[in-house]
Amino acid sequence: MKNWMDSLKPKLRNLQESLYLLARNRLSLFALILLCGIVLLALLAPWIVPYPQDIADEAHIADKFLAPSGAHWFGTDELGRDVFSRVVYGGRVSLSTAILTVGISLLIGIPLGAVAGTIGGKVDNIIMRITDIFLSFPPLLLAISLVAILGSSLTNAILAIAISWWPWYTRLVRGQAISIKERKFVQAAETIGTSKLKIIFRHIVPNCISPVIVQASMDMGGVILTVASLSFLGLGAKAPTPEWGLMISTGRTYFPDMWWCCIFPGLAIFITVLCFNLLGDAAREILDPKTRKR
Repeated sequence: MKNWMDSLKPKLRNLQESLYLLARNRLSLFALILLCGIVLLALLAPWIVPYPQDIADEAHIADKFLAPSGAHWFGTDELGRDVFSRVVYGGRVSLSTAILTVGISLLIGIPLGAVAGTIGGKVDNIIMRITDIFLSFPPLLLAISLVAILGSSLTNAILAIAISWWPWYTRLVRGQAISIKERKFVQAAETIGTSKLKIIFRHIVPNCISPVIVQASMDMGGVILTVASLSFLGLGAKAPTPEWGLMISTGRTYFPDMWWCCIFPGLAIFITVLCFNLLGDAAREILDPKTRKR
């Protein structure tokens, strides 16, 4: 019992230091609280939105283009649907697509980067030349091309963005792996005959996690923007899905007279992306050993 408590103390100390660094940066703390609120609203959306029936393609022509009021906080759209209900529910779509996209990118990029950096030689050259080919295309342009080939849908948009995003993680993890494999604990594992596969996933990958977390937290905002861009161009979510980019694309026809159809989904994107970027900066500060010593 005592040994278990002793091993737990360093972890509690690190957690305390992390919370202190986060609380010290009030802007990042505010972003965290705001993002937690957005996530909570998204999770509870089916039960808390005032007009859940407006999530589907249900029309209320008599109520179309109503300005923001007590009955409809964000007004209504061209079909008379409550914009607030659709914006809140749209958080589920945008956040889930961002998590899936970044998750797929990590599943592809981390193993390839760890293998390339650890094994080196021809394996490294092959993986990195393939990576360079993908990196030579702008991510959004590559995603648009892939969706055009696969077909326009939210699922294909997620897959296309993940395919265009994984090389960044491969390059990041490869650089970390090259540095880590020269450390004594890795050399000791090689000396006792540990297989390359075990070294990669037991020693290399766990020690690459910190920069990956920072990059992934910042990429969440970028993915939300990219998904919204594809939906805006008609290559992502399809009606009646309440996706923020699609709502802006539909509402732009009626802007500026019915400004609320575009402004509120745009604000949702802006606030969510800003929160992820601020938290990415905070994560870099917390996980950087030089910053923790200040």
